[in-house]
Order: sequence, then structure tokens, then C-alpha cells
Amino acid sequence: MLLPTVSPTPGAAVRRTRKSPLSALLARLAALVALVVLGALCPGAAQAAEEPGTQAAGLHISNGRLVEGNGNDFVMRGVNHAHTWYPNELGSLADIKAQGANTVRVVLADGHRWTANTASDVADVIAQCKANRLICVLEVHDTTGYGEDSAAGTLDQAADYWIGLKDVLAGQENYIVINIGNEPWGNTDPAGWTAPTIAAIQKLRNAGFEHTIMVDAPNWGQDWQQVMRTNAQSVYAADTTGNLIFSIHMYSVFDTAAEITDYLNAFVSSKLPILIGEFGGPADQWGDPDEDTMMATAEQLDIGYLAWSWSGNTDPILDLVLNFDPAQMTSWGQRIFNGANGIAQTAKEATVFGGGSSDTQAPTAPGAPTASAVTATSANLSWAASTDNVGVAGYDVVRVSGGTETKVAASTANSVTVTGLTANTAYSFAVYARDAAGNRSARSAAVSVTTADTPAGSCSVGYRVVGEWQGGFQGEIAIRNTGTSAVSGWKLAFTFANGQTVSNMWGGTAAQSGGSVTVTPASYTQTIPAGGSVTVGFIGSKGATNAAPTAFTLNGAACVNG
Repeated sequence: MLLPTVSPTPGAAVRRTRKSPLSALLARLAALVALVVLGALCPGAAQAAEEPGTQAAGLHISNGRLVEGNGNDFVMRGVNHAHTWYPNELGSLADIKAQGANTVRVVLADGHRWTANTASDVADVIAQCKANRLICVLEVHDTTGYGEDSAAGTLDQAADYWIGLKDVLAGQENYIVINIGNEPWGNTDPAGWTAPTIAAIQKLRNAGFEHTIMVDAPNWGQDWQQVMRTNAQSVYAADTTGNLIFSIHMYSVFDTAAEITDYLNAFVSSKLPILIGEFGGPADQWGDPDEDTMMATAEQLDIGYLAWSWSGNTDPILDLVLNFDPAQMTSWGQRIFNGANGIAQTAKEATVFGGGSSDTQAPTAPGAPTASAVTATSANLSWAASTDNVGVAGYDVVRVSGGTETKVAASTANSVTVTGLTANTAYSFAVYARDAAGNRSARSAAVSVTTADTPAGSCSVGYRVVGEWQGGFQGEIAIRNTGTSAVSGWKLAFTFANGQTVSNMWGGTAAQSGGSVTVTPASYTQTIPAGGSVTVGFIGSKGATNAAPTAFTLNGAACVNG
């Protein structure tokens, strides 16, 4: 993701990575042209990639796939973590691991745009990744949007940074992948991406690096003009070791299943290694990424994915957890960790950490959970700990409904707070224990919990017009929960006085009758945490007068205006 110079705001950067409807049409035309040119002029790109040279001692590429030093497949399932802007949140690696991830992509800086991460800091990051049994992808973020963003650095500068860290990185080939530079080209002349990418790869190889190297696509990582796809074979061949993997970033450019499956299958069928190095799911005015297809296709093709991002986005729309607190998991986080084809369901720990050992004994069943501090949208659960012949690695909490189970939380301790619940609703929860070898215990007895009613009247609403033009305008509504408990499943109501109508909305769904408007949440704005807020944007039509609504209610209770 692109982040501006002043402050770390990944959420704001989403707007730079997504394209307008006209750009979407041009992207599809460019894709068709690229496919014709590729088939006619570059038939070798449709053939299996040859593997030049000698493979690395640790993580390396074999037959188009990322494998460990022992030859076992390694499929990345993890998230991105913005370490360079939040250096005091390195403890998040343990929380990421507790959710089941096997990989973390760590944001670093080389000093061109943001303060460089020192050798000792990078060594500590690697040590913490290893301590938490996570494969670590290290990336330089200063290159983001080069050619379009004047503040961005070059891939050559990033390569020099990695060379300066060689003493820290050497010997860690089993545990780390070097992602040379994040989204290293914008939308201006993206064809210029190829030569500097090859040069940076060769510079690192000439310096003696044996690690697997990862390269990001141009077009702010999304390759909507097909430059990386068209030139992937020549870039791969330029690496004398063959230990190179391509990274595509998927946001609203990839809003249809056909676009996603076509792009990923093109690499896999050519035996060119690829993963989804960043992706989002929440919709906005630039489109609605199809994260379901991204995750399902990654699972089908056995390729990696790394969701953006753990926490710290200025606009929390893409925060997996709020405030770096795993107890405040968002709906986006629930989708990534506990949804279909999610991390908890599909991740397998790297065997270099002992996964795949001869341990076949499962932990004992946990004690029946007990509930406390039950609110309208959350409940604290605790249980008697399990025992294991080697050691309990963590616990998975599931919601039980008839004969089905849905994982809702994970913890390394014998307690957790389950969030995202619906007010005045009955639930049944149970717990499993698991060890480092992946053995799972029998299920605990279940506990029944009924959530409280939603507190009313603890809200404020800020309404503003972002821009106006003849006959139309763009509006924004910020809904803040001023209460002490989270609000879930909300409905906002207000009235336009001058005949305005809502034609398109993101962050929620509008229903209108005359001047009366009701808004219900999108999946990623479903819950408003205590003290937190969600934002809804919309395009509307108007006449000569465009007065702001004067009163708002949330779930029928009046909110403070402003």
C-alpha cells in the first residue's frame, strides 16, 4: 500500500491503488491486447519457466513453487504489519501467530522517504518472527509509486539498503524472503518497471544474496496494464538462481472473478511463482474487490496470500484489528482469519519450526468455557487449560449452531473476548486446543450466552459535503459511538429537506422514501466499537439548495449532530 509522507495512513492510500470506471475499461482492453501480444510474440512466456542455476539452501523455488530447504511446499498464509511506522508494536507478531498465520510481511524503510530501519532493528524483527514461528517477508516501502509519486525512491536504492544489511540477512535463508521494494512503479509509464527490476535482482545476486527474492508489480502493485505479466518470463530468467517469486497486489482493480482467476492462472500454468502479496476486500467508491475469489483461487492453486493489514491504517477500513488489539477484531479481520479459505482454516506452519514432526498426540480437551462481561456485541470466555505431551500452542473458539461450527476467535491463553456479536441474540460457544504439530483436541463442552440489548442514544453524527457540481454532490457521514459498548447491526436515519436523493453509497446501503433516508451497514462497517466510528460516503443528486440534514437517529435513538 502507498502511504503519504506526513503520517502513516494506509487507509487513505487505498484511493491511489484503485482506478476509475474509465480506467477499469482501459485495464480490460489492455489485458486483452497484452494477451494477444503475449501469445503472438512471446510464446515462451506460455511455456514452463526453466530453473537456472543453483537453488538456495533455505526457502527456494522448485518447479514454479515456493518450497522449504527440505523440499516441502510452503504456502504463505498471513498478513502485512506496518512495523516501520509502529516500531513499538512488534509484539503484534505473537498476536498474528495466535490467529493461525504462518507468514508476516513486515514494512521497513530504507531512509529515502521514511527513517531507515537499522541493522539491529531488522535483526530483532527476524528474531521475533523466528520466536513466533513465522516466515518473515521483509519489504522496503520507500519505492511505492515511483515514476508517479515524486517522493518515492528507486529499486536501486532499495537494493543498496539490502546490501547494507547483508550481515544481518545472511544465514537466514530458511526464515526470510526479501521483497526488494513495495509497489515500485505507479501508473506513469509502467513499462519502465522491467529494466530496474532486473537490475535490482542482479545487483543482489552479484552481492552474494542466496535468499528467495520477491518482486512487486507496477501500477501501484496491481499490474492493470499487464507489464509484469507480459515480462515475467524475462524477469524470472534474469535471476541466475531461479529463486524469484512475483507478487501481485489485489484491490479494486480485481473486482471480478474472471480477472482474478485469469491473472493467477496465467502465472501458475507457466510455472512462474506468484502470490497475492497484498489484498483488500472492503468496498469503496473505486470498486469492490472480490476477496472471496482471491482467497478461494489461492487455495485452489496452492499459492500464498498476505492480507493488508494488521492494524494502524488511518482509515481503519482495512484494519484487521483495531488499535493493535486482537480483542478488537474487525469484520475484515474475521473474514481473513476465520472465514472460508481463511488463515485459520488453511495455514500450515513451516516445517523448519517443527511442523510435520512425529508428534501425533493431541492435547486434552479444554474445560467448559464460562462467560463474563457480556455486552450487546461481545463476551469474555475463559476455560480450564488443556495439557499436552509436548505443549499446547493455542486454542480455537467456535460458535456451535446445530451440527455446524464456525471459528470466531483464537488465543494462546485460556481466555478470549469474542467480538462482533449481535445484540439480544443467543449463542453457543465451545473450545478446541491445538499443539505445534497441528494435533487438535476433542471439543470442550459448550456454554450458552445471550447478548445484551444495544445501548441507545450514545452517538454523534458528522455530516459534510465533500464536493458539489451542477445537479450533484458527494457527501460523507461519520457515525461515532460515544457509549461504552460496541454497536452492531445499526440503522441510521435522517431526512433531506431539499429533495436530495442518494444514487450510490459505499460503507453502507441506503433506502429512501421521499426525503427520508435509512442507512444500514456494509459488512466492514457492521460494528462500531466503543469510542470508535465508521464512515459512509455517497453520491447524490440535488437542486439549487443543498442543506444538510439537521437530525439523525441510530437504532431509533437521537444522536448529537456534529
